[in-house]
Amino acid sequence: MLHRYYTLTNAVSAPNRWDILALLLILGLVALFTWIAKQMALPYHLGDPIAISLGVRVLPGYALHTVLRMAMALVCSFLFTLIFGALAAKNRQAERIIIPLLDILQSVPVLGFLSITIVGFIALFPGSLWGPQCASIFAIFTSQAWNMTFSFYQSLRTVPSDLQEAAIMFRLSAWQRFWRIEVPFAMPSLLWNAMMSMSASWFFVVASEAISVANQTITLPGIGSYIDVAIKQANLHAVAYAIVAMMIVIVLYDQLFFRPLLCWSEKFKIIQDTPQEASHSWIVSVLQRTRWLRYCSAKLGIAASLFINLGGGSKKPRYLEQQPLSTSARYRAYAWNILLFAVVLGLSIALVRFVALSLHWQEVRHALFLGSVTGLRVIILIACSSLLLIPLGVYIGINPRLAQVLSPVIQVAAAFPANLLFPAVVLLIVKYHLNAEIWTAPLMILGAQWYILFNVIAGVLALPKDLYQVTANLGVRGWLWWRRLILPGIYPYYITGAITAAGGAWNASIIAECVSWGDTTLTATGLGAYIKAYTADGDFPRIALGIGVMCLYVVLFNRLLWRPLYAFAERRFH
Repeated sequence: MLHRYYTLTNAVSAPNRWDILALLLILGLVALFTWIAKQMALPYHLGDPIAISLGVRVLPGYALHTVLRMAMALVCSFLFTLIFGALAAKNRQAERIIIPLLDILQSVPVLGFLSITIVGFIALFPGSLWGPQCASIFAIFTSQAWNMTFSFYQSLRTVPSDLQEAAIMFRLSAWQRFWRIEVPFAMPSLLWNAMMSMSASWFFVVASEAISVANQTITLPGIGSYIDVAIKQANLHAVAYAIVAMMIVIVLYDQLFFRPLLCWSEKFKIIQDTPQEASHSWIVSVLQRTRWLRYCSAKLGIAASLFINLGGGSKKPRYLEQQPLSTSARYRAYAWNILLFAVVLGLSIALVRFVALSLHWQEVRHALFLGSVTGLRVIILIACSSLLLIPLGVYIGINPRLAQVLSPVIQVAAAFPANLLFPAVVLLIVKYHLNAEIWTAPLMILGAQWYILFNVIAGVLALPKDLYQVTANLGVRGWLWWRRLILPGIYPYYITGAITAAGGAWNASIIAECVSWGDTTLTATGLGAYIKAYTADGDFPRIALGIGVMCLYVVLFNRLLWRPLYAFAERRFH
């Protein structure tokens, strides 16, 4: 290894044309995002109007604003995932807090986060546009981080035992084990979920950029605000321009960012693909032909190795068998559980008192009824999506070439905001006198169903190729092939996708249960429409009630349905 680095560092000569091409590309991207970052910090005072033009020429600038917000949110999501996903997987006391908290946080709608945080961010950056910008970035972060954290947590909990034994044999410290074993094993699945999270950001981009709270509307420059103004003005041409711009942006960041990362993650697979099946990227091909950039990459590799090897290895081997808890450890666990219960009970009492002082109990019963209606929609939509997307995801996953071709297409479909379908939905319902209670429901699953598809594809790609060869040699086909190979292999990944899809569907109900086009508004019965209406009015007691009821339903679903299935996946398929 050292000889390779020595040879490379001493063989550096003048830069070739690929170095120049790569540097121009990198410097161009840096210059663009630096210019946009300066635009995001302009002076601003609450109440100042921010004009949004529907001209085609402004769309590239708006697209850069939106992409920069998403990129900043994605960086924060990766940091959050590495810290809290690992903490939940490795510490039982932390797991008892983090996992239920993630269940609650993924159920809190984007409008709920905005209504709570927008005032704080504006106060934190007085007189600057950074206040609303940070609120928007935080809202986008909430649509990315929970899914990625669940994926990372699931991967760390299902690291194969042979990799754990290898870490013990080499006496890796906990720090080295994390970076040498656990992060590489989780990386392919984490990248697929990062792609899904990036696409999910587009679904809520209108809510995060056109912020309407307490009768105040803040429209930040971006594609989301562009779409919001186009819908209010019933401008079909502007909606079409936004769709085209969004598709171009998605294809560009897929080629420039996610495709190279997927190629890089190939080396972390336990069973390597054949050259025909491996991912390919023209960016990676350009970088591999450079001289100076490869030299810099080697230097960074040495620095990364020094960072990972901080503290050296473990002084004594640690065994896979869990040691029984000591008496003091059991008492500490009991004390921790009592403290956790007391905190949850105190917060619940505070919420109940806040709602009870402002609202009648009839309002609480009404909110609970609306939550049951929305919950029934979520169950039906998740079941129908699973029946369709599991076979589709398996078919794509067992054909790696097809997965490479369809990846940008799936990202575009997953990123398609439900708001852009409002014209078609409203016009069809009004023209044919359809029931809005039924025909607005598919909008709820539009952005959430892709969590299932991406996780199923990731599960199929993670299956060792020798298992496919064994089943082929034994002549295992049909339902037996599904029951013995595919369903057990993708089950943990599917559960992760279903949990996040259900949370996303609850969140999307705020958009789907109240649709508008121009002066026409259609409202379905449900908790999402309830929260959206009172968020626009700034009725904080009813906002708190709606968010609390939604969190209650999501936590009950997760505790009574999804978590038992998740635990079964760990016991049966670990």
